[in-house]
Amino acid sequence: MYIDQNSRRQFLKLTGAGVSAFSLSSLINSRALGKTSGVIKKLHHPQKAKSVIFLYMSGGVSHVDSFDPKPILEKYHGKPMPVKIERTQFDANGNVQKAHWKFKRRGKSGLEISDMFPQIAERADDLAIVRSMTAKFSEHAQGNFFMHTGFPFLGYPSAGAWVNYALGSKNSNLPGFVLLRSNHASIPHGGVSIFGNAFLPATTQASIFNISRDQAVPNLRPVLIKKEQRRSLDLIKKLDLGFSERVAAKEAVVASIENAKTALSMQEAVPDLMDLTGEKEKTLESYGINDSDERKANFARQCLTARRLVERGVRFVELSCCSYGIGGGGGGNPWDQHGDIKRGHGKMAHQIDGPIAALIDDLKDRNLLDETLLVFTGEFGRTPFAQGSNGRDHNPFGFSVWLAGGGIKGGVTHGATDDFGYHAVEDVATVYDLWATVLHQLGVDHEKLTFKWGGRNLRLTDVHGRVWKEIL
Repeated sequence: MYIDQNSRRQFLKLTGAGVSAFSLSSLINSRALGKTSGVIKKLHHPQKAKSVIFLYMSGGVSHVDSFDPKPILEKYHGKPMPVKIERTQFDANGNVQKAHWKFKRRGKSGLEISDMFPQIAERADDLAIVRSMTAKFSEHAQGNFFMHTGFPFLGYPSAGAWVNYALGSKNSNLPGFVLLRSNHASIPHGGVSIFGNAFLPATTQASIFNISRDQAVPNLRPVLIKKEQRRSLDLIKKLDLGFSERVAAKEAVVASIENAKTALSMQEAVPDLMDLTGEKEKTLESYGINDSDERKANFARQCLTARRLVERGVRFVELSCCSYGIGGGGGGNPWDQHGDIKRGHGKMAHQIDGPIAALIDDLKDRNLLDETLLVFTGEFGRTPFAQGSNGRDHNPFGFSVWLAGGGIKGGVTHGATDDFGYHAVEDVATVYDLWATVLHQLGVDHEKLTFKWGGRNLRLTDVHGRVWKEIL
């Protein structure tokens, strides 16, 4: 049968080989193309962390209810804000609203954390809380892009892609950047480009694993036996390499081939990753894998899978929260309680509190916490005054994030918001600072990690960024 050499897609369709044969061909091709590795051959300084687990709280956690105690809110509860209120997303601004959970001093450090996260609070001595975080945008899509890429719109690589680009993959059988999802956890507003590679090589973008499905990665299971697959190998090899020589975007074709190589390896690696039968019952119980709340059980499985991924050398893992649909918090923004915040945040906190605490303990028990950096944040915080009667609107002017492990000093705070928790006023922190600090712990100087595109040497931190040396 004659097949036009330019019609590679049609060939794959006709052979019915799909990913499997293509992947097998790329395994042969890879000997000629070489293994994908990071652009940084020698680290800029000693590395403290080898992997990152990004605990992304899409929708925006209320810092004044969780990690930033503001006693004055109790005094002014139900009264008008005594300071100027900036324009909010919905401008349905009510009176001052007190914290719905009691703050207590925790651990040897005495770090103040509320009862909203009782189990994370017990690990206070492992946390560094930055209470002066800021963002430039109060809308979800822009906020998500900004927190992930340093820019508020499409076209720039995600932080995980930058890390993957810089350091490469430590495990040739798994992607270097993995986004974990589960049922009831949708892609945040802004879409999958939040996790994309943009102008970086395609091999650096996130691979999405849905841990609730029979196949975490669709179409990964082989559809043909090896003997039938191998019939197509020589021709596919010619098509791949020949096509790459005839097009201007050779690097993109080569990256596609490398992705297919990883897909082949993943046929065995992913089922092994997702098989929890080797985990101790005590471990499964500590995470809450079999919890009666399906959403908590799903997030627990994400946390355990994240540990298994970093254990296998994956560089960057991002987790996704599951939605209860309370107070405006939908699938893509489950923490977004514009109404009924006590019930909504209470359910969300119950979902993630135990699993994250178990993750910290598990990493510590396996001597992995010292080399794994955990980052906990949303795209912004929430207002100290009510939206309507019992919600809180978006607040990008001052909120809290925390880091743990990976060379971070535990039991400390950095920066501060004003008395109401409205604006950052001390050691004001930015998204650029966050990623500068993460890269620093990975042994990368954020000012030296660049990619020339559109005539500019672009960075994850743009032209900004200061490492938070105070918490290292």
